[in-house]
Amino acid sequence: MIIYHNPRCSKSLQALQLLKENGEEPDVVEYLKTPLNQNELADLLKKLKIRAHELLRIKEDEYSELGLSPETPEEDILTAIVINPILLERPIIVKGRKALIARPPELLEDLL
Repeated sequence: MIIYHNPRCSKSLQALQLLKENGEEPDVVEYLKTPLNQNELADLLKKLKIRAHELLRIKEDEYSELGLSPETPEEDILTAIVINPILLERPIIVKGRKALIARPPELLEDLL
């Protein structure tokens, strides 16, 4: 199990705690320190079964500064996340071939 985590985010911290309370010891990837590359993001999209725009934190300044929108091509969105990892929604939990954005953290129950 992997958690793409931001230790400054309360939802991410709650999700990590919930995993540990359920006996999981996930690999913790602090994506702001270790950004994902384009291929990793594309793989994550397949596991999440969502469009690239759904990975974005639309309230971040970078979102509007870059002129991103639901109509932005997928590849451009992934490039924006690679360059500006703060745009990546969090926390993302991966278990095998499945993944989810644990917002709210209670959604984790689907993977546990």
